[in-house]
Amino acid sequence: MKTWLMALFTALLLISTASVADPEKETVGFAGADYWRAVKDGQEGTTTSRSPEHGVLISVPGQLWFEVKTKWVSPLGAIAIFGSLAMCGLVYWGVGPTKLSQPRTGRKLKRWSRLDRALHWTTAAMFLTLSGSGLAIIYGKYIIKPVVSMGVWENWIWFAKVFHNYVGPLFFLCLLGVLIKWCRHNILSRVDLQWFAKLGGMVGKHKGSHPSAGFSNGGEKMIFWLLIWFGGIVVATGLVLDFPIFGQLRRQMEWASFIHIVGALILICGFIFHIYMGLFQLEGALEGMVTGEVDETWAKEHHDLWYEAVKHQLDDPNGASDKAGSATHRGQ
Repeated sequence: MKTWLMALFTALLLISTASVADPEKETVGFAGADYWRAVKDGQEGTTTSRSPEHGVLISVPGQLWFEVKTKWVSPLGAIAIFGSLAMCGLVYWGVGPTKLSQPRTGRKLKRWSRLDRALHWTTAAMFLTLSGSGLAIIYGKYIIKPVVSMGVWENWIWFAKVFHNYVGPLFFLCLLGVLIKWCRHNILSRVDLQWFAKLGGMVGKHKGSHPSAGFSNGGEKMIFWLLIWFGGIVVATGLVLDFPIFGQLRRQMEWASFIHIVGALILICGFIFHIYMGLFQLEGALEGMVTGEVDETWAKEHHDLWYEAVKHQLDDPNGASDKAGSATHRGQ
């Protein structure tokens, strides 16, 4: 009797081990190969969920989106970013920074208010951190994951995803503030066409010529509208991705993801040039956004039309802050 019970226990143990060791084989055998073939082909089944497309486990058209993103968008985006950095390096090496033609006078003109500077640096900080977290999501598995431990990588990518999802919508508020505050300074005019024709006086036969400009020159206006249009696209598509609870289908989410990534990469490339111009190319450009004031020589050479409208500040320094707003509007 004891031997019989031992044999029965051994048989049950072997059957249990076999079923646990190969669950996939058991599942396929239970559901059938035709069932799993239909799932892989994207055929719809039945489900208790009322959400759209929940009856389809595998989205076959989604594989095309995945291949386009991984084989084309991501590599071309990396090439564009590194190409922008390389181009800035070549300009600095081949053309050199744009220096002031005359010595500084030491007399200052009010250009940016505290609100202007706070808006600029808040938008810049938010854009840079969102760009960093977004790039980590796209390229982190190729650049970060191979050089850190699995624990560090898991926490890194988790934080990047959460940060991007929750801080991203706040970028909309900065974008709206930028549009309201500075739109009047960035309306294109004939003066800007002449500025572009002379390439801003930075290269070629017009190098050092300092073409005329109002409060904002043609290049600054181009960056402004790049931020507004592509920033708006990135924000809109980001909200679609952040809140998938309004009936968005998979195709719509895939298109939103594709447009979001492309728009963000264009913005990143544009602001690589913006940062380069402010930090390395134009002497004195960064000072205005740090202190709020610019030297008289800088204003006269880079924004002569604006200088003519606000130069009365030099004779009436006590009223400079109050008059700067209306004067800058006239000196667009």
